[in-house]
Amino acid sequence: MNIPDHLRYTEDHEWIRLEEGNIAYVGITDYAQQELDELVYIEVESVGETLSVGEIFGTVEAVKTTSDLFMPVSGEILAFNSQLDDSDGDDPTLVNRDPYGEGWIVKIALSDPAEVDKLLTAAQYEAVIA
Repeated sequence: MNIPDHLRYTEDHEWIRLEEGNIAYVGITDYAQQELDELVYIEVESVGETLSVGEIFGTVEAVKTTSDLFMPVSGEILAFNSQLDDSDGDDPTLVNRDPYGEGWIVKIALSDPAEVDKLLTAAQYEAVIA
């Protein structure tokens, strides 16, 4: 199981990677994509919206099920990864192949960067899925 140390995690299996300033990328974990199996569709209709921790920002659809995506921190959704979007790249399996890299789902501007410190470390997340 791949759980990079430089990311933070939620118990709902989202990860967040901080970039410069208050910009971050959010996706689902390697564990989550394995549990869901092959993803067939990812929907994010919240671009431009400011959401709070725990609010739904989109959904992932796999062959077996559909799951909601939850905001790990408060912030504005700046972009949906165009490679996953059915109107552009249309390759949701990119999340299966590279969940922590090219398979990111949304880019956000954090409202309160201190919220990241409340998220799980890699070791804490590993204990959740063990």
